[in-house]
Amino acid sequence: MPISYPIQSSIRATARTHDEWSLQQLIRADQILAVRRTVLMSIPVNVLLGIASVLVAWNAGVVAEGAVWFAASSAVNLLRFLLVRMPLATATDPRGWTSEQQLQAHCVIALLSGVVWAFIPVLCDGYTSPQTLFYIAIQCGITAGAVTHGFAYSRIPICFITPPLLAAIGCLIYVGGFDRNCLAAAMLLYLLALIRSSHGSEVAFRENSRLKNEATAMSHSLEIANDDARKVAEEMRYRASHDALTGLLNRSGFLDEARRRIRGDASGFCLMLLDLDGFKSINDAFGHSAGDKLLVEVAIRLREELPERFTVARIGGDEFGVLFAVVDPREPEALAMRLIASIGAPFSAVERGGVGVSIGICRSSRVDIDELLVCADVALYAAKDGGRNRYHVFDDRLRARLEMRRDVERDLGKALADDELEVWYQPILGEGGLSLNSLEALLRWNHPRLGWIPPQELVAVASLAGLSEALMRFLLNDVCSMMQTLQAMGLPQVRVAVNVSPREMTQLPIDELILAKLKKHDLPPAMLEIEITEEVAMNLQAVQGKLMALSGAGVQIAIDDFGVGYSSLGVLRQLHVNRVKIDRGFVTGIAGSPEHQALVLAVLNLAQSFKFEVVAEGVETAADLYKLLDLGCPAMQGYFLGRPKPQHAMIEWIGQLHPAKAIASHRPRLPGLPLAPDAIIPAEPTLQ
Repeated sequence: MPISYPIQSSIRATARTHDEWSLQQLIRADQILAVRRTVLMSIPVNVLLGIASVLVAWNAGVVAEGAVWFAASSAVNLLRFLLVRMPLATATDPRGWTSEQQLQAHCVIALLSGVVWAFIPVLCDGYTSPQTLFYIAIQCGITAGAVTHGFAYSRIPICFITPPLLAAIGCLIYVGGFDRNCLAAAMLLYLLALIRSSHGSEVAFRENSRLKNEATAMSHSLEIANDDARKVAEEMRYRASHDALTGLLNRSGFLDEARRRIRGDASGFCLMLLDLDGFKSINDAFGHSAGDKLLVEVAIRLREELPERFTVARIGGDEFGVLFAVVDPREPEALAMRLIASIGAPFSAVERGGVGVSIGICRSSRVDIDELLVCADVALYAAKDGGRNRYHVFDDRLRARLEMRRDVERDLGKALADDELEVWYQPILGEGGLSLNSLEALLRWNHPRLGWIPPQELVAVASLAGLSEALMRFLLNDVCSMMQTLQAMGLPQVRVAVNVSPREMTQLPIDELILAKLKKHDLPPAMLEIEITEEVAMNLQAVQGKLMALSGAGVQIAIDDFGVGYSSLGVLRQLHVNRVKIDRGFVTGIAGSPEHQALVLAVLNLAQSFKFEVVAEGVETAADLYKLLDLGCPAMQGYFLGRPKPQHAMIEWIGQLHPAKAIASHRPRLPGLPLAPDAIIPAEPTLQ
């Protein structure tokens, strides 16, 4: 709740009052120091003038009175000396008198000293003896000196000069006479002038003290401010270069440190990128707090395993980086195995379950940190493709792939503009291979120098180049054209499936793009099917709204590559999945694998309960086809049944299969097979 204005004003007033009080204390401290110095200077003068006065009195025969007077003067001077030597109270040592108390004491002793000097008339018969001129001169001199030395605190000299001068004025008036009365008047004016001068001197001293202390305070404040600013700058530099959670360098700090190290060392370096396996599952199962604790423990283990010559950083999320100069060619791989074992050990942050780590390694004599990062990242993805707890060294094969990806990224925009890409279609057959169930749309690009580019590379490069939406629009345009052709052929029940990658699903407004295209071409949403992977289904919160919008409009939802990831039955029901495509890894060679047969049978049983279709993809032999038929698989896809073809070739192929009766009467059949293998195979890449 914000502080109200009156309270703010009160706080500011209190702060100003405190500052003014502190300033007054500093001025008082300056005054007492000046008083102590001037008192020490004035005591010898006072003693000498006292001795001179006593000698004149003795010479005039006033011995006893002179002795008593000098004894009293000496006693007062001794008190003044002792007061000057008394310690002052400080913040660290509160013993002793404060500045204010000492100043008051000096005033009292100055008054005592003035009273002693007020008895000078006793030594000269009330200023009537021949020594009168000497004593008046002494009185004027010592009072003028008192004002001169008492410039810091006017009360002290005023207390001293007032008694003797008033005594002299009184004696002169008492004796009477025109000359003495005039002298008394002059001495009164002299007293008033001394008092005024004393006040003026104190005012000037206090002003100088104020200016000095304010300047000192300002200088001190500037020093504190500079020190604070330096500390803040250092803290900001640290925060800018270090990860707040683990204390390791962050990506920015890692790059700066890497460039600094590389400039100072001409030898080759090795960069390792580490990405935790299964970390998302830990976050989902135990919460982000447990995930943060696990990341901290990983950072601790990295520090323990790696000597100081290794630069370690948290690059971002659950990815870490390690940079070091290569001492032994065998060191990177040995270190990778050691780190895999260390991070694979149980963590205290989670009660059960654990994480692994995939490591990409890149060694290079061309010490360019940006190039090292790119190459190590490619090696990391190669390691993750191989499974958990693996490392992969960047090699010539990966370099060729990286160079290909760079060429594709450079040429993809022009290829899209020049309409060089194609969409091919692969059939999915139903009723055990007797009828055309649907088509799967597959991107194809025959690069003029690199040849056929894998579709997954196209999608990945399009995302990096900011061309994902353009690529998706191109694909949807061709798919809509095929759907219109199917309608014209009297096959509106045949769906066309479009693959949507996890990256496209999260980055693009995929639901808006698809529904807008269907509306523009006046096509029923039920003719379109969206194929997503189980990875997309796992990140349900990010994509659920888009999938529900598509499903609600009538677009069919299919899970592709089912069985290689993780999809809960709840997710299948929540997304209203219409079809599940069993991954080719469980289909190819199923005739000789009881385990794969059991898995397919389990999926078929689930399909009956959850009311979704099942497609077995990757059917490449007659034996596998027979086995799937025995298991009761309703729909299949694979090279044995039909290869991908350009749109015009696929339309021709469909024409030969339609109507269904023509399939049996016009195409050759293998013994015991409902449909012969695909015989129309134009020249095409061996791509899925």
